[in-house]
Amino acid sequence: MGPLAGLKIIELAGIGPGPMTAMMLGDMGADVVRIDRARSGPMERLVEPRYSVHGRSRRSVAVDLQKPGAAEVVLRLIESADGLVEPFRPGVAERLGIGPEPGLARNPKLVYGRMTGWGQDGPLARAAGHDINYIALTGALQAIGRAGEPPVPPLNLVGDFGGGGMLLAFGMVCGLLEAQRSGRGQVVDAAMVDGVALLFGGIFGLHAAGVWADRRGVNLLDSGAPFYDVYETADAKFVAIGSLEPQFYALLLEKSGVAADGLPAQHDRTWWPELRKRLTAAFKTKTRDEWCRVMEGSDVCFAPVLTIAEAPQHPHARAREAYVEVEGVLQPAPAPRFSRTRPEVSSSAPASGAHTEEVLTSSGFTPAEVKDLREAGVVK
Repeated sequence: MGPLAGLKIIELAGIGPGPMTAMMLGDMGADVVRIDRARSGPMERLVEPRYSVHGRSRRSVAVDLQKPGAAEVVLRLIESADGLVEPFRPGVAERLGIGPEPGLARNPKLVYGRMTGWGQDGPLARAAGHDINYIALTGALQAIGRAGEPPVPPLNLVGDFGGGGMLLAFGMVCGLLEAQRSGRGQVVDAAMVDGVALLFGGIFGLHAAGVWADRRGVNLLDSGAPFYDVYETADAKFVAIGSLEPQFYALLLEKSGVAADGLPAQHDRTWWPELRKRLTAAFKTKTRDEWCRVMEGSDVCFAPVLTIAEAPQHPHARAREAYVEVEGVLQPAPAPRFSRTRPEVSSSAPASGAHTEEVLTSSGFTPAEVKDLREAGVVK
């Protein structure tokens, strides 16, 4: 029912951003077929597939890509696909015989999406790396943290998922739209360093304008401003304040009980340490839930800092049905929303090879061919 219904995507199994891209496409209605390794990986041995939220909304075929004949299996699946998500280091897919050249030769309309950290070229292209390395190179990691303290890794949300998975999902949809018009496919080179740089573009602009210092914890949005920060409450929980605009700031002072009479202007930075002290003391006088009753829903720009367990239970999340339960696992619902072609979670993550025979036979393999491939260890 989703807006991508009717599209078929082949996903070469990987970790992190590639699976997120495939999940986003699958949630939106695309038929995503993941080509898993014939042997289970370490994560599969640790947890059941249903706990892999980014692995939902697709089917699985298990192929041993090192076996003779494996490349031909993948290429035959590509013949009927609209797009492919490939998560390997540069050169790996080519060595396996399933790179863009043979893929586009089999299917000239194929959109071949490549997800890497450093990109397909450049001096670091073939080096190993993880989210923390990619955000470090872009300047984003240096900017996250408090003054006088080391940078703080923001989980792996910025590189893997914001600058990686979402970037490739956007690139795939762009490529698929263009292929419908031109009849020609192409390669999408999605690099996390490029995606993080895009996310960081607004800060680059502020820095160029001279209103953002290249130092941690001294700017409006990085904990430098006391009216855009997190405060501890009487019950050792936290609340988040984002009172940037003058009218919101005035309401913050009013509702927090910090006297406004005779105070310097909001953006007088010489006054910020004293204001932080007053706000810190004020928020310690009530529990988090008491502050919610005072401020939540107002123009203070306020929110309680919720735990992973608490977030799905918040009345706003419940009203918007922002979380769904799939096979007993509570997880974020597909997003964004559509008025007509509503996206849905079609299934939890499949076990490796759960749909091998089903996918191969529907893609034109005869029962005898499937039997021969299984006996040769090419598929599981």
